[in-house]
Amino acid sequence: MAKMGRELAAKGIDVINLSFGEPDFNTPKHVKEAAKKAMDDNYTYYTPVPGYPELRKAVAAKLKNENGLDYDFSQIVVSTGAKQSIANVLFCLVNPGDEVIIPTPYWVSYSEVVKLVEGESVFIDTTVEQDFKITPEQLEAAITPKTKVFLFSSPCNPTGSVYNKAELEGLVKVFEKYPEIYIISDEIYEHINFVDKHESIAQFESVKDRVVIINGWSKAFAMTGWRLGYSASNKEIAAACDKLQGQITSGTSSISQRAGIAAYEGGLETVLEMREAFRKRRDVVYKLMSELDGVKVNLPDGAFYFFPDVTYYFGKSYNGKTINDADELSIYLLEEAHVSTVGGDSFGDKKSIRMSYAASEEKLVEAMARIKAALAKLS
Repeated sequence: MAKMGRELAAKGIDVINLSFGEPDFNTPKHVKEAAKKAMDDNYTYYTPVPGYPELRKAVAAKLKNENGLDYDFSQIVVSTGAKQSIANVLFCLVNPGDEVIIPTPYWVSYSEVVKLVEGESVFIDTTVEQDFKITPEQLEAAITPKTKVFLFSSPCNPTGSVYNKAELEGLVKVFEKYPEIYIISDEIYEHINFVDKHESIAQFESVKDRVVIINGWSKAFAMTGWRLGYSASNKEIAAACDKLQGQITSGTSSISQRAGIAAYEGGLETVLEMREAFRKRRDVVYKLMSELDGVKVNLPDGAFYFFPDVTYYFGKSYNGKTINDADELSIYLLEEAHVSTVGGDSFGDKKSIRMSYAASEEKLVEAMARIKAALAKLS
């Protein structure tokens, strides 16, 4: 889709890109200034594999102050992005043939990394009617003697769904019956959260030692290109990730790490401003999307995505082209409306498309008008 969008743009066509998985804001000024200072102060040498102690202590302080979670800095491993943190943990926990339970829809890399570690993905399907969140009954039905890991995100990419405390507690009651299962909780969208507060599954003491929190700076501080993420886990898992990472990438960028310290020590003012901008955009797009014939959409509580069910348009045609699935509808919207979205198949859901609202309100309104007009042509 990205390639097709670039090709159309190269022809002079105005393509509105709603496929981006990153904030359209700039990194806060104080973070960039810290990076410049780090270079001037000659933070340009190899870094400790798990990250500078100062940065890991800043992460531990953040987890304590914002989430009420106690972690020693030795339990934090900093990596080149949250994606590497997830891969580190899966490589350290999963043996060939072990099963990893993943609710759908899910971030595309989850199942692919499971393949790399020679595990088996077990998917739990959800629907827009249930806000794309699994129930305790679904979780328990998916567990087998081979289950090793449960991997999920909240807030979720691609749906924006957020598990509240009661929902997490329901899942925890299931995990309490299966002490051999580890839980990887991807919380990278923590601060783009439109409910009262972020709830981490690590808050439940009965499972905390088996939970691995994945987080980072990319979404909250608009630092996607800085490649900075981390895991917080028990000391055994942290030590294993440290050892593994030491043979793959070693420590992440010294400059990025100094910027990460400044981000965490500089407060959440810019984060909250960005969150409010996303909230306003979400409300605008939700109103416009709710007016589309046949589209099923829920109001997401976090992240910056909609994941509407578009099955109403399957089998419909325009200009000799028939829409058979969500991926084909996504291509149709690019070619006919010049709006770039992402088909849901890569996220484990063939019924839906992902639409990012990490764009200006003006562009979002124009994109929705184009989509409405293009969908009206299908019959």
